[in-house]
Formats: sequence, structure tokens, C-alpha cells
Amino acid sequence: QALFNLLIPDHAADAFSPPRLPEPGLWDLLLERLLGGLSRWDAEHFLFVAERGYLYEHNCAFFPLYPLALRALAEGALWPSQRLLRLRSRLLLSAVLLNSLFSILAAAALYKLGCAVLRCPRLAFLAALLFSLSPANVFMAAAYSESMFAFLAFSAMWQLEKGQSWLSGLLFSLASGVRANGLINAGFFLYSRGKCFALQLQGGSGSVRKLPPLWKQLLSLASSAVLACAGIFLPFALFQCYAYVRFCGAGTGLELTVPKPLLQLALDKGYRLVATNGDKPPWCSQRFPVVYSYIQDAYWNVGFLRYFELRQIPNFLLALPVTLLCSWAAWTYIIANPRHCLTLGLERRKSQEEGKPSAGFCCPAVFVYVVHATVLLAFGFFCMHVQVLTRFLGSSSPVLYWFSAHLLQEHEPLLWSEGTDHQTVAPRSEKSLRGQTGSCGKRAPENPVVRLLLNCGLITPLGKCVLGFFLSFWLLGLILHCNFLPWT
Repeated sequence: QALFNLLIPDHAADAFSPPRLPEPGLWDLLLERLLGGLSRWDAEHFLFVAERGYLYEHNCAFFPLYPLALRALAEGALWPSQRLLRLRSRLLLSAVLLNSLFSILAAAALYKLGCAVLRCPRLAFLAALLFSLSPANVFMAAAYSESMFAFLAFSAMWQLEKGQSWLSGLLFSLASGVRANGLINAGFFLYSRGKCFALQLQGGSGSVRKLPPLWKQLLSLASSAVLACAGIFLPFALFQCYAYVRFCGAGTGLELTVPKPLLQLALDKGYRLVATNGDKPPWCSQRFPVVYSYIQDAYWNVGFLRYFELRQIPNFLLALPVTLLCSWAAWTYIIANPRHCLTLGLERRKSQEEGKPSAGFCCPAVFVYVVHATVLLAFGFFCMHVQVLTRFLGSSSPVLYWFSAHLLQEHEPLLWSEGTDHQTVAPRSEKSLRGQTGSCGKRAPENPVVRLLLNCGLITPLGKCVLGFFLSFWLLGLILHCNFLPWT
């Protein structure tokens, strides 16, 4: 990003760009030269909130846990550098360091989650490697909250699979303090509790004397699910209350403490400041004053089918690869498990069922993750700025990486053989290897992605498309996003 930022001039985008206060010094300018490409677009909001707090109304679209983490690191571990770097520079450096750490931890959590759900260490390892080449890579590195959210969400899913409900609930709750779509993760708890109860009903004798314990267990499971979901929604509710007090309360004379350049920016751009003279935003008078939905509607025109315009065709093309891949993943799973999908996975699986995979992408445990990814895809495609789908799904759902790994494992002969000789390839007609999840033994000692890239001439067209999508978006993101070009 430093190279591309140096070679390509920044585009004059109409994006949030507050003035630098105080004036940057020599070391600040050097750091900006090296890492400035990672402070574009929404990153400016996160860095501004970490430095100035929620000064402008539209800053409230960006949740507080990530800016708080940036401020803590900048004022903590990086405090000795304050003589060389102003706060804004330390925040940018904090973002780069934290996101590097969170990306590594998210990849590790995704691997552990894959081992628990797919029951196939090879496939889980390949998926974690693909996450490291994520098409949303630039957002994992820039001062965005995607890396932190991916780490918390994947870790919470893994803990839930291990049966650690309360730890999982805590991690899901923290995730909803990072991004709004963390609220959807409450569905994992509801499904887990519902499935547990449904399977117990099918396994019990149903005699009258067993009904009271069953109802007690039902109440226990329901109460724990309600408490867990309430915990997940709590950060969102608290943040909305904070915004209401800040923007709908009585005037505080804040205009006396806001630097004049920031006041002038509000006047020039029409940004609403904290209420200072009794002028309250329209959302304050709503029955349920939720600032987040108001900002999405008023500032970014987010809503059902609002993005379906001819001039948005290029953005739909940007979202096409991830849309096709996740739609294909859902279709593949439904075709492989039609009865399981129709019964929502709540029917006890018969041990004598034949031909149904017990490991790999099409195994029963993947069902709830496919539903989660499909819900996110449908909501993002019809109700959001569609170009954000790649980072939206890439930081929220493991299905994008599991299915891509599944396609490579199923169709790439280079991955069928367990030897280390790159030229020794199993014949493509050897379906027995493809049917066994391979592959699902211990993971190979070498890096399968590197093996494919070093032998790109032997890769199938499907494999080239999958890896081409990951690598091209990985590179294009660095080139375009870091220069304020349309890659958000």
C-alpha cells in the first residue's frame, strides 16, 4: 500500500476528511507517507472518533469498541512516542498493529472453528489460508473494524461449538459493540437452543412422568437463550442511549470547545454537531429513537432496493463474484442435504443414512452457517450499498472460505495426493479420493495454497477462478482503496 500510495495520486473523493489538528510534524508526515493509504474512506471516521469522540452525528454509524481499543493502545503502549508523534499518528499506528494481530487471531479462530464444524483439519487449514488471502484484505489491514469483528465472531462461534455458551455469549456481545451486523449472531444461540430441545424430544420416551423435567429443561434453555440474546443486544442498545443523550439532550456549550476548523467543516459539509442550542435531530422525536438507522437512511440512502439504479451497475459487478460464490455455496448445500434443510436440521439424523457426508462442507453442522451467510447476502444485496458485500461477508461468515476451500479440495488433483512431490498428481478420474474428504485426515505439512500457485499451469479452470478472485481483489483493494478510488 505504501508503494501504490506513492506511485498513484489520491483521487479527490467526496469523503469525510477532517483537518489535521494540530499541524503534523516531521515524524507525523513520515508515518503518513508510509501508512496513509490505510486511513482512507471509513477509516477516517474510526480515527476521528478515537481522537475526538462522537462530535458529528454521522460518526455514530461507527460503533465504539474499535475506536476505544485504538485509543487505549495509543495512550498506553505507544504513549512514550508522544514527543515524536501526535495523537492522530499514534492512532493510525495503533490501527495497523491491532489489525495485524486481530487478522492472525481471526485466521487461527477460523481454523479451530473449521476443525470443530467440518471435522476435517485439511479443509479447515485450507480455509484459514484463504482467509489470509481474503478478497477483503485491505479492510482487514486498514483502520477498519473488520479484523476485530472477524476475530470476535469466529472465536464466539468456535466457543459455542465447544459448548462454552457463556464465553461465546460474551464474545458475541463484544462483536455487536464493533459492528451492527453482530446482532444477527443471536441467531446462533437461538438455533443452538432450539436444536438441542428438538433432539431431546425425539430421543425421549414421552411418558407422563418425564414431562415435568422436560418442561423444566425447556424453561432453562429458553431463559439462557433469552439472556444470551439480551447480552448480544446490550452494547447496541447502550450506544443508542449514549447517542440520544449526546445529540438529543440539552445544550452543553460544546461549541466553545470545538476547534474552529472543525466547526467550519460542519458548516461547509452540513454535518450536525452535538446539540448546543436546542436544535435537535428529527430522530430524537421518534417513538424508538435509533440513531444508527436514521444515519444510514439520511446520510447514505441505505434502504430496500434503493441502490438498484443503472449508474450503480459497476458496483454490482464488484459484488458479483462474492454474490455468486455464496449463492453457489447455499445451493450446493441444499442439493446435498434437501431433507436436512427442509427440517431445519431439527430432525435426529438416522445412523443408517447412506451417502450423506459426516465431514466436510456438506456435513449437517454447516447448516446454520449457510443460513447465516445467506441472510447476510440477501440483506446486503437488497438493502445496502452492494459494493461492501465482499468485506461484509468476508469478515462475518466462514462460509465464504469453507466453500472456496471445498471447491479447491474437490476439484484440484494437486491437493488429492499427500506426497510432497509437486509433479505427482492423482488422476482426475480417481473419484474415490474426492469422495473421502481426502483429505480429511491430518493436514499436510506444506502450504496447499502455495502448492497451487507454484503449479498454476496444472490448476483447473475452476481453481483459477477461485484463486483469481481472491488474489485479484486482494491486489485491487490495495491499489484502489489506498488512493481514495472507489473501493469501499
